[in-house]
This record gives sequence, C-alpha cells and structure tokens, in this order.
Amino acid sequence: MRSNRKLEHIEFSLRQKDRQGANGFNDITLIHNSLPELNWQEVDLTCKFLGQTLKAPLLINAMTGGHPQLEEINYHLARAAAVSGVAIAVGSQRAALEDAAARRSFTVVREAYPQGVVLANLGADCTLEEAKEAVAMIRANALQLHLNAPQELAMAEGDRDFRGILENIASLVKQLEVPVVVKEVGFGMSRESVKRLMAAGVSYIDIGGAGGTDFMAIEQSRSGKSMAWNWGIPTATSLLEGLSVGGENLIASGGIEHALDCIKALSLGCCLVGMARPLLRVLVNGSPQQLTSSLAALIDDMRRIMLMLGASDLQQLKKVPVVISGATFHWVNQRGISVEHYARR
Repeated sequence: MRSNRKLEHIEFSLRQKDRQGANGFNDITLIHNSLPELNWQEVDLTCKFLGQTLKAPLLINAMTGGHPQLEEINYHLARAAAVSGVAIAVGSQRAALEDAAARRSFTVVREAYPQGVVLANLGADCTLEEAKEAVAMIRANALQLHLNAPQELAMAEGDRDFRGILENIASLVKQLEVPVVVKEVGFGMSRESVKRLMAAGVSYIDIGGAGGTDFMAIEQSRSGKSMAWNWGIPTATSLLEGLSVGGENLIASGGIEHALDCIKALSLGCCLVGMARPLLRVLVNGSPQQLTSSLAALIDDMRRIMLMLGASDLQQLKKVPVVISGATFHWVNQRGISVEHYARR
C-alpha cells in the first residue's frame, strides 16, 4: 500500500548515512568582513514568500504524510514552523486522494499553522481535479509539484512513462488559482530544466539537489538491492546552473544541514532554503521542544554569519563576495557558466 511505503520512506531516510560535503557547498567560501559595522539588532532575516512575510527564508520541506502514524510528526513540524515563522510543505498527498483515512495526516498541518505559508504536494503528473483537491485539503498557499523520475525507476511499482509532464505543469499553472512550485527530490536540476520550467510559467523552482536524502537509494533498500549510484547534480552546482539562466525565484534544498549552508545558498542568489531530514531527525530522535529550539538556534546562527559578513539583510547578503572553487568551479567552467563576478562584487 502507498501509505505503508510512506512510513518506510521515513524509516529508511532516518537510517541513511549523511553524505558529508556531497551538496557542493564546501566549494563555496564566504569572505569574512573584519569591519562589519553592524550590531545584532540590525540583522534582519525577514523575507516575502507567496504574499506573506516569513521571519526567516526557510522552508520545512516536503517529507512525510499519508499514514496515520505520521500525523503526529506532521503536527509537530507544523507547530515548529508556526513558532519560527517559516514556511512548510507537506509530503505527497497522493495517498490521501486514494484513501480518506490518510487525510488527517495532512489536514493537521493547517490546523497547527492556521495563518502560515503551507504548500500542498503532488507528483507533476497529477490531474487538475487532483491538484485542486490537494490544495483545498489543507487550504494551501501554493501547490508543490515534485519531479522524481529516478525514484520511480528504482521502484518495482514505479512509473515508467514520463511523457507530457512539462505540458501538464504548464496547464496546471494556467488553471490553478494558487502559484505552482516545482521541486526535484534530491537529484538536482540543470539550467536547461530550469529554463523550461520558467517558460512554462512556474512561480518558484526548488532545485532539490543531490547531497541529502537519496530517494533512489531508499527505494533500492526497500527492494533489498544496493546500487550506490550517487545519481544527481549537487545542490550548490544545481543552484548556480539555475541562477545562470535568470532563475530569481529559486529555492535551494538538498543536503542543507546547517546555517552556513543556508547563508551560502542565499548569498549565491536563491530566495529560500529548504530543509527536511535534519529537522525530522531532531523531532523523531528528540522531542518537539528540541525541534523548536533547533530551528531557533539555526536562525540565530544565520544571523551571526550575516553579521560577520557585514550584511544587514538578505539583499545585502547577495552583494557580499563569494569564492567558488573545487569540483563546483570545474563543473560550471566546463558548462560555460561564468562565476567570477561572485568573487568581485
């Protein structure tokens, strides 16, 4: 059953070992400012997203839902988002469309965060009727459509036909009353993919790079196989690819583990940073209080780094010099993407 698969996803993702440095952000170096000329109170992390003001540019990203045992997890994730003033996306609502008993694990998110930014979630092959139902189910501010071809191919029961996806996305963009966010699920996006999605009218693109939860490996583990392909484009590289074609409304996610990764991504030019497994791990292995404290500490650390850079707000952060080196530099150089301006701004 689909709902049981969702439970297995949580279990396997929490067991999955961290891939240190795999997101590419070790190749991104922020230039320290010895004379920041700021005080703590001046550092402002607030931003606008989907017409609302967030206290920090963070999205608790799509991870779970669809099984009664996951209701409590989603409730506490949503409460932490509410206390922290950040956005949250639910996991795929497909199970709730097929089984009314699974709906509660999603509707609890809006109950816990009545006035906040909440994103619905379905596969990008969904119908208009399904999309509308998913949005209405949680009174979502936007619909997140996920792309996950490698994951599907790793599943014995997964899809094998991916024709017409872009056309379907463009159709949903035109017909839905809420904005559409398109998200990769840990395999990254190339500039070509970002450009096509922008042309389709997508409001926000979550590049969902490689370096964090590996759903292809999870599906292989579920089936008793073990193929260490490490498939995908690292998050930092994927972000630079998307930015190179004018992607202003990009969300960076995929192996974002701490405040330094967040600030590096925001400095490069994304509008929001998504995190999933690190927060889920704190909740499952700790407590709701520890999750809230962890988010507060993350936001405080982001402010500390901005102060050390002399950046009072997110606009100033996008003007600080950044050096790009290592495998990430070699990648973008071979792809003809100029990044020298980051170091000279």
